[in-house]
Amino acid sequence: MDQQSSTAAPAVAFIGLGAMGRGMASRLVDQGYRVLVWNRSAESAEQLATEHPSVERAESVAQAFAAQSIVHSMLSDDPVVLELFSDELLAGVPAGRVHVNHATISPAAAAELAERHARHGVGYVSAPVLGRSTVAHTGALLVVASGDAGSLAAATPSMQALGSRLWNLGDDPRLAAVVKIAVNYSILNALQSIAESVTLVEAGGIDPTTFIEILTHTAFSGSAHKGYGPIIAEKRYQPVGFTMALGLKDLTLVEDAAAELGVALPVAPVLHELFAAALADPELAQLDWSAVAEVTRRRRG
Repeated sequence: MDQQSSTAAPAVAFIGLGAMGRGMASRLVDQGYRVLVWNRSAESAEQLATEHPSVERAESVAQAFAAQSIVHSMLSDDPVVLELFSDELLAGVPAGRVHVNHATISPAAAAELAERHARHGVGYVSAPVLGRSTVAHTGALLVVASGDAGSLAAATPSMQALGSRLWNLGDDPRLAAVVKIAVNYSILNALQSIAESVTLVEAGGIDPTTFIEILTHTAFSGSAHKGYGPIIAEKRYQPVGFTMALGLKDLTLVEDAAAELGVALPVAPVLHELFAAALADPELAQLDWSAVAEVTRRRRG
């Protein structure tokens, strides 16, 4: 693929086609983008290219950077991102490229990645997304972004195409990472508060679905409670929108960031123990992270 022109369809590259990455790449296609994709497992890239004529496959991450000026990525965690976007890779990237990293990673990893990219003249934007993988293809995701102003400006059109709203948090790449893990920490707390409330009403002989209708009618009408409340009440933990393991990973990122920033999080150790218990259960470990509620249900006396 050549660089986009004023008359051609806009084009980007996308690295990482897990559940979230695949949905995001599909969204870009639906928004009129030509998308060059690479995935560690070739099957996902092949399938996406088969489904969408405007999708092409890159043979490597280096080829993706060579072909497109804006390269988005959605990978799983700090070690994977740090390994893939190494100094060795970035040293061969043409000047003027911008990497938009959507992974949920630690603020420290975001800072390290920004430094690496800068050493080799590659722009870097930290741009984690808010929302479940099951809605990524619909444009319902929210994007929080931070990085140097030039890179942010270059990546803004494709970031806006991905979701319903984009927040520019400034030039420090750590800021978007902090916001993302803080949002996830609030969701983790919401999951547990719903679990405890549902277990309480069930013990009192009240239909949990009716309780969730009452709970979300006015007082808790946001997407976390309206989305996860019925899932927990009805025990509908599949399909998996976000894995249990990733839930514990994000909680650990929160704990590490809090320790670095000198912030006490009294509830975090409780949540950590509950997620560890869920992951130790072969049944719960394979379900959506909201299934952590079953740990509380099972501990009902």
